[in-house]
Amino acid sequence: MIKNNLEKGYVPLEVNSWDKIPKEVLPENLDWRFHKGFNWLSWNKNQHIPEYCGSCWAQATTSALADRFIIKFGLSALHTPLGLSAQVIVNCNAGGNCQGGEPLDAYKYAYEQGVPHSSCEQYVAENLYKDTCDPIDLCRDCTWPPCGANQTTEECVNSGCTVREFTHHYASHYFPLNGTDKMKAEIYENGPIACGIQATPDFDNYHGDYIYGEKIDEPEINHSISILGWGTDDTGNEFWVGRNSWGNYWGNWGFFKLTMKQGFNLGVDTDCVAAIPSYDKPTP
Repeated sequence: MIKNNLEKGYVPLEVNSWDKIPKEVLPENLDWRFHKGFNWLSWNKNQHIPEYCGSCWAQATTSALADRFIIKFGLSALHTPLGLSAQVIVNCNAGGNCQGGEPLDAYKYAYEQGVPHSSCEQYVAENLYKDTCDPIDLCRDCTWPPCGANQTTEECVNSGCTVREFTHHYASHYFPLNGTDKMKAEIYENGPIACGIQATPDFDNYHGDYIYGEKIDEPEINHSISILGWGTDDTGNEFWVGRNSWGNYWGNWGFFKLTMKQGFNLGVDTDCVAAIPSYDKPTP
């Protein structure tokens, strides 16, 4: 589930990718899963285990930002996987929770605080059990003995668990964008982006590697995914390559193809966000 983005401010680049890259130089096909002999993506996730959680807005943004860290710092070439914690974004209510949220605010949190690695906080598909987000909710390690069957979540967290230091994955800039040309330029220049779509029952049942399209005159954004590239089929029809957060058994190992055709693309080109990765804390 995703709530519509609100005008809450953002930190744009001095020069946008689409202002310096002519669309004529963009390739006919680009897929960050198969680029220069490497897969530059972080691992796929499932937002609905161990139970249903409408955290797609946090999953799509952290996945795309992790991808961009891998791309910018050459981590794929070093065979170093990376994942960023969507659970921390939910824990700290950084734009929302399991009832939905605003992707741009997830990147605001990355700009201000930095996102921990996925190993810092296990994804549990639940909102935090308290109103404050403390250091123990960002990165922890726990020792023996395990929690007893009658202990509450809070008792478990405070029993045998200690706060750990972690690498902060920042967003030096974050901003909204829309439109096919801007999306292509940004993906080409910096890597995957997070976009909203209208997830319909037919889209929910997508399985395979075909190009999906569904006629909807006025799409209503209710889900967030990441777009990692594009392609052209044998008949010249363009499509987006996207990644969902519903597990590898959905779609084509968690990925899908979506037509670029207006009125059939689930509104994917109307509400996207992007962030620029940095290991240095941004200076406002």
